[in-house]
Amino acid sequence: MNEKTNANSSVMFKGSIYQMALIGIMTAVTCILGPLSIPIPFSPVPISFTNLVIYITAFILGWKKGTLSYLIYLLLGLVGLPIFSNFSGGPGKLLGPTGGYLIGFILMAFISGLFIERFYGKINMYILGLVLASAANYLLGTTWLSYQLDITFYQALTIGVLPYLIADAIKIAIAIIIGPMIRHRLLQANLL
Repeated sequence: MNEKTNANSSVMFKGSIYQMALIGIMTAVTCILGPLSIPIPFSPVPISFTNLVIYITAFILGWKKGTLSYLIYLLLGLVGLPIFSNFSGGPGKLLGPTGGYLIGFILMAFISGLFIERFYGKINMYILGLVLASAANYLLGTTWLSYQLDITFYQALTIGVLPYLIADAIKIAIAIIIGPMIRHRLLQANLL
């Protein structure tokens, strides 16, 4: 019985190491792609690749581990690592005009991962989940942007959301194509 307990413990330990490694890898990917952004001349909010990584992470890790991966990224940026858009970091970025979007990415990771886990294999539910996740991020980010810039919500919406809808729709499409493929390969390799 002792050998069986040790074997089960070994399998659980090995599984938890893989899970921690995957969380770390997806955090690292977010740290690499998060700073890469395309500035928009009429908006303080750049086009970012962070949401694309969050969507793909949701396919790979699900809602719990995907949200944890993003929270680690957020904490690393909060302590000053230059991993936010335009290679910035620190509490000033979080408290600045785009801080609401950074916080909103927590909701994005949670909602997108929840839909992907609950409705795995149903593309229409993936789309709904990623759109709702984006909407939650937009709502929080736009509210904060409006407050920070002392403008109306509608004005914040026109500079903080509307110019990004097409790019974000493309990112959702990419994630829906790539995410399940990556997940399938990891399952085949026995890494999930």
